[in-house]
Amino acid sequence: MRDATRITRITRVVSNLDRAEKFYRDAVGFRTIGRRPFDGAPLGLTGIAEEMTMRLGAEEIALVQFAERGLPYPPDSRSDDLWFQHLAIVVNDMDAAYAHLRSSPGWRPITMDGPQLLPPSNGGVRAFKFRDPDGHPLELIWFPPGQGRAIWHAESAAGPFLGIDHSALAISSRPRALGFYRRLGFRVGARSLNIGPAQSRLDGLPDARVRITGLRPASVDGPGLELLAYRPAGRACPQTSANDVVTDWVTIEINRPIGDCPRTIRDPDGHLVVLTL
Repeated sequence: MRDATRITRITRVVSNLDRAEKFYRDAVGFRTIGRRPFDGAPLGLTGIAEEMTMRLGAEEIALVQFAERGLPYPPDSRSDDLWFQHLAIVVNDMDAAYAHLRSSPGWRPITMDGPQLLPPSNGGVRAFKFRDPDGHPLELIWFPPGQGRAIWHAESAAGPFLGIDHSALAISSRPRALGFYRRLGFRVGARSLNIGPAQSRLDGLPDARVRITGLRPASVDGPGLELLAYRPAGRACPQTSANDVVTDWVTIEINRPIGDCPRTIRDPDGHLVVLTL
């Protein structure tokens, strides 16, 4: 077993870096840390023209644009498709965050009828899912007292956008995906079965039924992962190239090398993972 120390960042492929920067800054509160040419050769990710690092709270994302644009995000994508991978942005005031998002152009909703309140059996959170200008899914999530990590309830936190709680991945087989991430050193932190009208509206799916497994690396800091096992599972991930806009990847810091490091691998459903020391 390899110990996953922490998730250092989540990367998204975008078609237009300037447009993506403006959206993540103006619509959901990120700030730009740096922009530079990027050599992805050590990861086997050649052809990246530029990388932009952005931060929200203590968490980072990277937006990358390839010199040769790949395929666009599939326009008919659904929440249960196995290429689904979202960023969950924590807010301390859902009404204010949703109003701010609504005042910003360039996004489209996944969730029907605005933010949804999930039942106490599913944590009692409020959530809203939507897509950025390229089609990548995001989620606004509000945790009630006693739910989520303590950092999300700090009195001094400015808002309404606080940071990234997790990235959620649609999977076809929970045992297979869980085995993969456990071998990297992730541990299970939470489990739930989410069903009912609120979940269906949240996902924009009729009769949504999803078993959620929350995973944490060794560090208590930084984002976690969620495995989303919809039943029935959605469409399989098509064969994708690194420069296709549908591509996201999670960079995981480990404390022991696995062959060459850094290196890229794919999980059983095709989600891209970068391992680094």
